[in-house]
Amino acid sequence: MVRRGRKAMIVGAALVAGMFATWVSVPAGAEEPRPESPPTIQELKLANAEKAATAQTMSFGAEPWADVSAAAADAAANASCSIDEKYATALSVAMIWPEVSPSGEAPSPMTLSRYDTQPTLGDPQGRANGLWFHPGIGMWQLDSAGLGTDYTAMEAMDTRYAASRMVPFVVNKFCANINNGATAPAARAAAWTDWNACRGGACDTIFWRIYNNGVTLVDGVDRHGGGEVRTCAYGGTEYECLFVDAANAQGADWWAAPGGGRSPIAAPFYVFKVGDGDSAVEIRYWLAGDSGAATDVVVSRDFGANARGGLVWETGSGFCDVSTGSGSC
Repeated sequence: MVRRGRKAMIVGAALVAGMFATWVSVPAGAEEPRPESPPTIQELKLANAEKAATAQTMSFGAEPWADVSAAAADAAANASCSIDEKYATALSVAMIWPEVSPSGEAPSPMTLSRYDTQPTLGDPQGRANGLWFHPGIGMWQLDSAGLGTDYTAMEAMDTRYAASRMVPFVVNKFCANINNGATAPAARAAAWTDWNACRGGACDTIFWRIYNNGVTLVDGVDRHGGGEVRTCAYGGTEYECLFVDAANAQGADWWAAPGGGRSPIAAPFYVFKVGDGDSAVEIRYWLAGDSGAATDVVVSRDFGANARGGLVWETGSGFCDVSTGSGSC
């Protein structure tokens, strides 16, 4: 997940299972053994990065790759240091596999964080297990406590939108360090400081793999990773919204399984933005039929607020999925 100083991370369920402690047998009369402490999130994250660096194939969805490439061409053309599109592209994606796809499978733009377990991320009334707010979203794991504070989940999942902001962000950090006299390796490391998985050096290994060999492009992963763009009506106003169902995730979907992380996985929800600028609010809405709760439930987060302490949960009403006729239409 993306935020300075954050210890939370994403790692594949199989990797986690292999790293958790087991009991060992001891002779009769010996002191009763104690289970070893489970690995920290940072330890899991670094292990994830090392696994990604040695993946047999580095795959990427064809449509998301086109979005990243277009943003990299623009960022390179406007950069304050000498950098070409190929370099800018590799620089901007090197952290993605460690974050969301250590197997090297095509990263899913829908990826929802699974390692934040703070109780404040769940419905305080406990109306259904799937009423859960994932703070880290998308291929870059944009987090409400950091780089994703002014993104909705819809925007963070949209590779066209996210790449148009994240690629120049990374390129500009690289160039700022180059212009201040840093070596290229040091400037790359500085450009990735917002991603803890890059702190062990694996992202540089991945950078050179992508720069020298490119990626294997695959079809079947669209710019929203399986999220469906729809029209929603709420509070008397229509909005473009995204319907997010983890069961429909495209690309690496280990995180979508019940055991794919330490947190619950959200039931299918709608996400959209109300307002603009300083007054913008992210809305995530669950229809009762999707969550299993007795009522609709809505949660809101002001832009700039950390979801871990800045969520407002309410009983929902008057929501309509205009595209399908679901809800109160």
